[in-house]
Amino acid sequence: MLTLYFCPKSSSMATHIALHEIGAPFEGKPISLEKKENREAAFLAISPEGKVPTLLIDGRLLTEVAGTLFYLARRFPEANLLPHGDIEAEAQVVSWMSFVASAIHPACRQGVEFARTVWELAEQRFGNREWAVGGRYSIADIHLFRLFWRFGPLLKPGPGEFTNLRAHRDRMMARAAVQKTIEIESKIGLALPA
Repeated sequence: MLTLYFCPKSSSMATHIALHEIGAPFEGKPISLEKKENREAAFLAISPEGKVPTLLIDGRLLTEVAGTLFYLARRFPEANLLPHGDIEAEAQVVSWMSFVASAIHPACRQGVEFARTVWELAEQRFGNREWAVGGRYSIADIHLFRLFWRFGPLLKPGPGEFTNLRAHRDRMMARAAVQKTIEIESKIGLALPA
């Protein structure tokens, strides 16, 4: 049994999307970071770091977006969220996941101008591909989308800026798993970006 502890407006949205992509049954348990429910004893007994996403796999703990996405992609290969058997493509997925976690995510907290330079690198890196790793949709797309969807509007891009990332965002928004996740999270407090 899979259980996801998640909070609208947080990185757990990526894991939530992946769970809808794979179509496996799971129990979703929303918690509020604003109300500090992640610091309450009951939650800390489950997830001592108090982080979301917290994914329980038959009661066993797994945290961090990259870890949860990788687990789901490997556990449910039929969902095609990882290019199994193509070691270079798999490494490209890991590379994107690392770049998102180590460069993009922290940049979003360092001011708009700094964030803009990192997003420009992401735009260049993405190129005019359909998906982050060539023509194959993967967990890298989910991870990248979540941050651009949430923080991209703060950059106030002009008409010719971030065209590759905006096209990617639009493709992601058309996916049923993304729509379902947004619908669920909107009902419990997700403010949609402008």
